[in-house]
Amino acid sequence: MTIAWSLQPAKAFPGLCADWDELAQKIGDLPFLESIFLRPLLETFGKGNEHIAFARRNGQIIAAAILEPKGLAQWQTFQPSQLPLGAWIALPGESLDVLTKALVPALPGLSLGLGITQLDPLFCKRPDDAANLRSLDYIDTAWVDVQGEFSDYWNQRGKNLRTNVKKQKTKLAADGIEAKLDILTRPEDVAGAIGEYGRLEASGWKAETGTAVSEGNAQVQFYSATMERFCAAGRGQIWRYRFGDATVAMDLCISAGNTLVILKTAFDAAHKAVSPATLMHHDAFNAVFDAKQIRRIEFYGRVMEWHTRWTTESRKLFHVTAFRWSTLHRLRDWVAARRSKAMDEPQAASESNA
Repeated sequence: MTIAWSLQPAKAFPGLCADWDELAQKIGDLPFLESIFLRPLLETFGKGNEHIAFARRNGQIIAAAILEPKGLAQWQTFQPSQLPLGAWIALPGESLDVLTKALVPALPGLSLGLGITQLDPLFCKRPDDAANLRSLDYIDTAWVDVQGEFSDYWNQRGKNLRTNVKKQKTKLAADGIEAKLDILTRPEDVAGAIGEYGRLEASGWKAETGTAVSEGNAQVQFYSATMERFCAAGRGQIWRYRFGDATVAMDLCISAGNTLVILKTAFDAAHKAVSPATLMHHDAFNAVFDAKQIRRIEFYGRVMEWHTRWTTESRKLFHVTAFRWSTLHRLRDWVAARRSKAMDEPQAASESNA
């Protein structure tokens, strides 16, 4: 049964959202791969040269992607930093090898290769290397299983984390400082909350690199629009932690089904010694366990040391590269081997002369 791919410019996406979301809902709980997230993402960070691709077999949509040109005769899934996974969805059981063999020749212009970035094995089986297909490790990502009571989960955490939280809460109480978690879910609260979030990021390292959410920039435009839409749908949460009247930590969260995704975390660097983000996550996770609506809290980022305090669970995300002809893969492997050898030779010479 032949697979047929159709492509349209990204400006057509609003009219394709219903088809996209119908497929996305068959795949799993991935709120950031729904049109409610992708549409403002394209509007804010798209370059205008992206294409929306749908694969059909016997008239049924079996896969979809948002693609952008990437270098000479190459294409890649749309992958701005705000998107945790590549803009690729396919029904379970559909072969990446088969799908890409049909897609690469259908791409505009002379298309020789396609990169599918940041795939999750939970929703997309990692393929074996084939004649025209290779996969590559990306990062390990962590999650928290929300099962049973929070007290049981908390007792399974490490002694250092439990001691630190107790110590910091005791210190705050002794200093007469009330620590409070707010969970904001109303669309009308989003604009003010994003402003507060931006002030927190501006206090840290992201301000120095220009990646902070700050007033008037594209980050504010995107996260404001996205969180307003998710909150209006009853699927957005902004966790705000305060010491008295001062906001010291925040998380931006969205959900689908029984999965909640933490998109971004920020805290006030001036209060770093008190671990405000840690205290916020303790109280917020407690609230999630008590509500008994969410079954997974996903971090969707490289596993950091602080993640390992909250969970021992992780899995490896991966990239896939597909070439139009297998000879191109062999050529790439040969070039990579030559470059590696060229880099090793000076090192070997240096060691022999030592």
